[in-house]
Amino acid sequence: MSEPELEHGHVELSAVTLDSEFIAGDEVATPDVAEYALRLGDDSLVLAQRLGGWISRAPELEEDVALGNIALDLLGHARSLLRYAGTASGRSEDDLAYWRDEHEFRSAHLMEQPNGDFAHTIVRQFAVAHYLFELYARLRASSDPVLAAIAAKAVKEVDYHRDHADQWMLRLALGTDESRRRTVTALSDLWPNVDELFTDDELFDRLEDVAPRPSSLRPAFDGSIRPVLDETGLEPPAVFSASGGGRHGRHSEYLGPLLAEMQVLARQFPGATW
Repeated sequence: MSEPELEHGHVELSAVTLDSEFIAGDEVATPDVAEYALRLGDDSLVLAQRLGGWISRAPELEEDVALGNIALDLLGHARSLLRYAGTASGRSEDDLAYWRDEHEFRSAHLMEQPNGDFAHTIVRQFAVAHYLFELYARLRASSDPVLAAIAAKAVKEVDYHRDHADQWMLRLALGTDESRRRTVTALSDLWPNVDELFTDDELFDRLEDVAPRPSSLRPAFDGSIRPVLDETGLEPPAVFSASGGGRHGRHSEYLGPLLAEMQVLARQFPGATW
């Protein structure tokens, strides 16, 4: 399957599904690379599903389009990464998306959090987009050619996601008293889940030259979000760090219902086509 890519409100006929462009059929991921690709793919898949919940519900028609475009970008990243992850086990991207149970997913808890009000969604996007930009910028230098190629395209799209989130952070935090209050509340609610994005584990001991250690991305992330926070007069809240565990299949209470909604059609009608 191939789909047009929607970006900045127009249709661009580039490969939203990078698998056909960069996976010619002879590239097979090692088990460790497959596990890493699965983590990134699940992050993007789960967040794309979350953002899809805003379609027809965003505060402005333009935001229906913008959030839908971002969700499509993330879905494209997920398809490419899951397709590559599946080469290690002979599973397709659809197998991995629809036929794994909750404990088999590797998404970080931040991606799973409910949309909440619009400020919650924007704060989540603010953290995720800045994290993904730093990640994909570094991953372009990966010794794995498929991951490097996926990152080279994804970083351009995530740069737009980052700008979109920055502009909304400024608009909400510097808007009305109510919009600022909601932004501050969203920061307090969501920031405990940010540390998980930058937590190293033993997998990265085996991925030297393939993937950057998550902890090495934190200084650039903090530097990237600082100008926006300075302009708004906000600070990252001094909150506890949530325990996380999503990288190892221990998820928040929010992932199960999201997967049930995402997987119901495929599971009720296996092999259905139209």
